[in-house]
Amino acid sequence: QVQQNVERLFTRFVEEGKATVRLREPAVDLCLSKAANVINLKTFLSAVRLAHQGSDTGVLPLSPLVPAKNSDVEKPKTKMIITSRRDYPLTKSFPFSLEHLQTSYCKLARIDTRVLCLKKLRKLDLSHNHIKQLPATLGDLVCLQELDLHDNHLEAFSGALCSSSLQKSLQFLDLSQNQIQALPIEFCQLRGLVQLRLDDNALLRLPCRIGQLSRLRFLSAARNKLPFLPSDFRKLCLENLDLFGNPFEQPNPLVPNIQLKIPLTLLECAARATVNHRIPYSCHLLPSHLCKDLEVAKTCRCGSACLSSFIQITVTMNLHHVAHTVVLVDNMGGTEAPILCYFCSLDCYSQFLDRHLQSN
Repeated sequence: QVQQNVERLFTRFVEEGKATVRLREPAVDLCLSKAANVINLKTFLSAVRLAHQGSDTGVLPLSPLVPAKNSDVEKPKTKMIITSRRDYPLTKSFPFSLEHLQTSYCKLARIDTRVLCLKKLRKLDLSHNHIKQLPATLGDLVCLQELDLHDNHLEAFSGALCSSSLQKSLQFLDLSQNQIQALPIEFCQLRGLVQLRLDDNALLRLPCRIGQLSRLRFLSAARNKLPFLPSDFRKLCLENLDLFGNPFEQPNPLVPNIQLKIPLTLLECAARATVNHRIPYSCHLLPSHLCKDLEVAKTCRCGSACLSSFIQITVTMNLHHVAHTVVLVDNMGGTEAPILCYFCSLDCYSQFLDRHLQSN
């Protein structure tokens, strides 16, 4: 439909055989980018202008149409790979039809804002650059399934990204060879993750709610600074796990970290009751810092919750309990690692200690 449907004609380069017709509905640009016969192009644009004004089709100056060859039809570009700085486009825009974009070895210090407009992107590879920070608008890429940030200068992964549309879409995330020391509490909201690579960072801990990543099948966090694993790690069900090269501490259940306060404070009692009885809460009902504390409440071996009053120890866990294939933890052939364990009371710790001493 052309009548009353042409928004604008771009004819600045018509003498070079190029022009663009912008339609209102659908809102698309018809780009005539390959050099055409200038006279025929001008005739065609005149016909489009007359058709837009509602002229009779019989008076339109159109020659008989000849079907275009397949080689003459330019298909929308869905993939672009750039692996050097000299090939990086500085004046041209990225095609909006892109689904796969790789810009590696381009010495990028930040993510190009033009990339953040590519709403059809499914795979974005920004590896081997100098990126230090991720913009929150990266979460606006609603179709993004794979994000590769391998070998950059990242020091953090924003909690805002974990609360964006990436929660549902993101399946593959590579943050290896960066400078990340910790991941935010919100990281475990990325529940669509299937593969996560965290190798060669400076991680001091893994997210305490990592067990919420129920779809995760491949986890690699080799050569970090992990002293132990979070208690929630037991809930994972992996196909492949690599934790090689971490300075894991030697577990010692007989040397507990006692944070237990007796009698329990009113805040601790209320917090335990809220979690144990699944009482609904939100930032509209409680101060935001209390909500964050409740979200990271510890779980005792008995199943009860504890907030800031607990006994903490590390115990040994065979990693085959959570993964089918385990890369050796050290050069000694071990597949065991220390994992945090919490107790809500002296009674729970005493019962565990009795069982532990009897088994040894």
